[in-house]
Amino acid sequence: MTDLLSLNAAAQAGLMRNGELSPREAFDFWRARAEEDELGAYLWVAEAAPEDVGDLPPVAVKDLFCVEGVPSTAGSRILEGYRPPYTATSVRNLQSAGAAVLGKTNQDEFAMGSSNENSGYGPVQNPWDRSRVPGGSSGGSAAAVAAGAAPWAIGTDTGGSIRQPAALCGIVGLKPTYGAVSRYGMIAFASSLDQCGPLTRDVTDAALLFRHLVGRDRCDSTSVEYPEPVRLPSAERLDGLSFGVWGLEEEGLDRAVADVIRGTLGTIEELGGAVEEIELPSARQGIAAYYVIAPAEASANLARYDGVRYGPRSGDGDLDAMYEQTRHDGFGDEVKRRIMIGTYALSSGYYEAYYGTAQKVRTRIAEDFRAAFKAVDFVVTPTSPTVAFELGERTADPLAMYLSDYFTVPMSLAGIAAVSIPAGLCDGLPVGLQIAGPAFSESRVLDAAHALEKAIGFEGVPRA
Repeated sequence: MTDLLSLNAAAQAGLMRNGELSPREAFDFWRARAEEDELGAYLWVAEAAPEDVGDLPPVAVKDLFCVEGVPSTAGSRILEGYRPPYTATSVRNLQSAGAAVLGKTNQDEFAMGSSNENSGYGPVQNPWDRSRVPGGSSGGSAAAVAAGAAPWAIGTDTGGSIRQPAALCGIVGLKPTYGAVSRYGMIAFASSLDQCGPLTRDVTDAALLFRHLVGRDRCDSTSVEYPEPVRLPSAERLDGLSFGVWGLEEEGLDRAVADVIRGTLGTIEELGGAVEEIELPSARQGIAAYYVIAPAEASANLARYDGVRYGPRSGDGDLDAMYEQTRHDGFGDEVKRRIMIGTYALSSGYYEAYYGTAQKVRTRIAEDFRAAFKAVDFVVTPTSPTVAFELGERTADPLAMYLSDYFTVPMSLAGIAAVSIPAGLCDGLPVGLQIAGPAFSESRVLDAAHALEKAIGFEGVPRA
């Protein structure tokens, strides 16, 4: 059989369309790879290919997405055993396009985390170094793709949960424009920020998977009709394009990571692109605003988990005791922390001081990006301030963990398109470069990323 590990998903799809590779043969190959996972990347693997398996490689799905009849826990013990009666629109779109569900991937509980150590089912290990985190919250999806345990995957990005693990695992991760992909059936964390997107081995695969995800969904009033067909990237040069660089002098950015990014900026110039430093004055307040807005929305969204409707039920039969004990037993520490922060931010007397102020900062950040895109075509930053850190290194310091998303949160608050691609290695570990563009500019962002990807020539982790 063709060595599928050496081919990207787009090439595998081409073989299937040409009759050179059986879709069932491809599914069985990737299922065997998923079954051999030793990184903790999967929580569930399909037993067999569906009868109507199509001519796209199977896709690994973050456990945040509901799949009919399949365990869907959002990485939380409070949903242990839950099998939804319906499938998320994004997953259904991929199935309709010919991509069967390969398995459900591990994640930080309810997508709350930057390391995948908050899962109720144990952490995921980074395939580059198993003593390190893969990033989060879509760490299972990122690790599976990087390790060759999946041809491609989908995850969710609220404040960086696709881009940051993509960076730490040396793959491509795209956060689409808010509203480009339906959120229906995606278990909610922060509804005004959550967005589904692809994690893939290269930019071409990201564009191909994204093409099948987009579209208006009558079940999600925040979704919109994508304004143009999604193009597969083909650019080899960056002539005539301008890139505004932000963040290289920010406190907390590892200097060795900054050096890798500077080297990549040189590659942009070699390809004909213009590079200049820009200011995003309100972006430095992004983390503070995000950790008010996201927990506030989480406190509302997670109120439904009370032992009545879903998952396990604890307590002695008394209603109040059931609520308290179920949530005590079912939620992990990080989820409890964010619920308490969010509830406080929304409480009487504090709403305007915290939540209202955070929303004003969010507006200012969006305005900063609109001003920047009048001067440059794209904004470029590091994806993560550091390379993958040690397992357990930041679990006792929530602020240090939150700062892992320093460079990704502003784009999430602004609702714009952003992709992370591998820029090189630092101490043998991947460094991610983030390229952001205006809303619904994914095709242009991916085209620029494709040209840069080819010039960088990044080699991924060996896939034995």
